[in-house]
Amino acid sequence: MWLYLAAFVGLYYLLHWYRERQVVSHLQDKYVFITGCDSGFGNLLARQLDARGLRVLAACLTEKGAEQLRGQTSDRLETVTLDVTKMESIAAATQWVKEHVGDRDGGLTLLPRLKCSGAIIAHCSTELLGSSDPLASASQNAGITGLWGLVNNAGILTPITLCEWLNTEDSMNMLKVNLIGVIQVTLSMLPLVRRARGRIVNVSSILGRVAFFVGGYCVSKYGVEAFSDILRREIQHFGVKISIVEPGYFRTGMTNMTQSLERMKQSWKEAPKHIKETYGQQYFDALYNIMKEGLLNCSTNLNLVTDCMEHALTSVHPRTRYSAGWDAKFFFIPLSYLPTSLADYILTRSWPKPAQAV
Repeated sequence: MWLYLAAFVGLYYLLHWYRERQVVSHLQDKYVFITGCDSGFGNLLARQLDARGLRVLAACLTEKGAEQLRGQTSDRLETVTLDVTKMESIAAATQWVKEHVGDRDGGLTLLPRLKCSGAIIAHCSTELLGSSDPLASASQNAGITGLWGLVNNAGILTPITLCEWLNTEDSMNMLKVNLIGVIQVTLSMLPLVRRARGRIVNVSSILGRVAFFVGGYCVSKYGVEAFSDILRREIQHFGVKISIVEPGYFRTGMTNMTQSLERMKQSWKEAPKHIKETYGQQYFDALYNIMKEGLLNCSTNLNLVTDCMEHALTSVHPRTRYSAGWDAKFFFIPLSYLPTSLADYILTRSWPKPAQAV
């Protein structure tokens, strides 16, 4: 009995292993647009995909970041500046992508249009826009049929602090970049991705599965999870596949220890008097040390995340969700299945008590 069970489990994992390693063909013809390529995951992914031969369209917030990236990659990689909080910037980037991948409807709108009238309209449409046209056929044979991959990677995490210490402006900035920006960029690029029957990869966080500290950030990432799930179900019949990447704690520009701790101090300094009296200086000092230790323990192996992104873009059978990092896989994911009261205890057992705690 146990032998059969072991054989069944072994066969299952063997088939799973084989399925996961099937790769999409003609990767060298496929375009991938990535946001947030100045540093961190986006920067590494752009270089990683470029080295593999894909046509990378990298969006950076600053021209300096774009210039540095171009200096580290091949001539295939091209850059554009993009601020995901501004609709006009998103529209300009979308137009730029169209010009690179070929903006056409089924390989047809690249052709010149003639003004026809009356009874000859149908004839003109057939002759000039038909799939038998050599220009359209050449475009199709080139394998350029839209945008194969969209990676929504741009994000911010600032300041690292409690909800009650967080001002409205900081909360709104996180929502604008981490959630609204993802939605607007996705909807703007979606026709191009749908045309290619391609992939959308949304970078969430393990804090989008288990809300733990930095309320504004967690809210934005829960929103990314919800948006991705809804959109995946809505467009499932168009051949587009959507994956969510949920990194654990990694050392990137967002988790720069010096900047993060300085912003935390500034947030406490600007907190109203009654907030400081409620929590107390000792509470802040203890929490500050906890955050410092957590930032020190962030993983430096960013490939654990970018490998997930690459698999989602290049595998014939991408996963719906990828948990990246040992903390995500072996702490936060199991924690998410525990009773809420037990999870609350585990997460907050080391936290200090406020001065006016009851």
